[in-house]
Amino acid sequence: MNNNILEKHVLSIVCSVFDAYSAVLFLPEENTEGEGELHRLVAAFSLGDGIAEGSTIQPGKGLVGWILRNRQPLVVPNFDKHQSTLGYYRDGEEGGVKAFMGCPVPTGGALCVDSKRQYSFTDKDYKILQMFAELITRQQAAQVGSEPLGGDISRYFAQLCVIQNLRFHHKRWPQFIQNYLKTVAEATNFDYCAFASVVRPGETYCLECESTQLLLNEGEMLEFSMNSGLAGWVFNNDQPVFVEGSNGGQGTMLFAKLPDMPDFQAVICLPVIVNRSTRCVLCLAHSAPREMDEALRSFVQQAVDHLALFLENLYLKTRLRNMLPRAQVHTSGSRMYDPDNAPRPHAGEE
Repeated sequence: MNNNILEKHVLSIVCSVFDAYSAVLFLPEENTEGEGELHRLVAAFSLGDGIAEGSTIQPGKGLVGWILRNRQPLVVPNFDKHQSTLGYYRDGEEGGVKAFMGCPVPTGGALCVDSKRQYSFTDKDYKILQMFAELITRQQAAQVGSEPLGGDISRYFAQLCVIQNLRFHHKRWPQFIQNYLKTVAEATNFDYCAFASVVRPGETYCLECESTQLLLNEGEMLEFSMNSGLAGWVFNNDQPVFVEGSNGGQGTMLFAKLPDMPDFQAVICLPVIVNRSTRCVLCLAHSAPREMDEALRSFVQQAVDHLALFLENLYLKTRLRNMLPRAQVHTSGSRMYDPDNAPRPHAGEE
């Protein structure tokens, strides 16, 4: 087994983020014993000692093999060892595993985690796991002597877990969005994080909340034209904006020309898609230029995905609440259908 320190460090972070029992990485290797692809376990991190070092798996064999063959993520919340196999534990050691999740590595291979608790992983979790897989690919492609994995990665993934839990701890929107913006600002070390939302589609949007008080007074909102600032451009074009800035360069207008607005150099504006349209924009700004590597970009995109999920749930709850008063409530149990007494359909419903 390749004892790559960097890869083991990433897998230890993976286990911590998902509260998993084991994390394993399979990468392709040349098969000299026959035809077909072969993937070897090159790194692992486990809370136990049952991992079979140097295990090999062919595409299609077991759960890991399914990922290798189909190049698709897989989430198994209730693992049944009688119907499938993992393939990276020694004989008899995988019996305690109750849940499994894995995703393909972009350049080939699979990154997988498991747990001894049922329903430990959800369909949303694999997106975070995919970020780790992409990180591993970038590190493998880096030349020898490049900078090692920084502490930012650990902080990003730890803060993603915090963001995931916000919707459970803060049911009310004002408390949720305030804590969300503060968490994103602290995780990225940006000076300022703000949330803007549509007021009149195609016409205006408003600044609704800030991580730190800069432009808004207590309980107020600021309204801007859709043609104003980078945020307005994102609303109009449904595309993210990343501005790294340059020393001595002109500041970037986030919303509009305002007397209290700092001269921001680095800016990130990301569309938040709700009900298939850009209803909001998440804005990050910093007073100095910032290099925005792939880890940072991946983190803020995942943070926006969690925000969109929260807003989608609010949207569905609001629709349900509006529909219930107009709904017809029937008694429970079976009912006999009588065609003679059934209500006639209205015009256009036949």
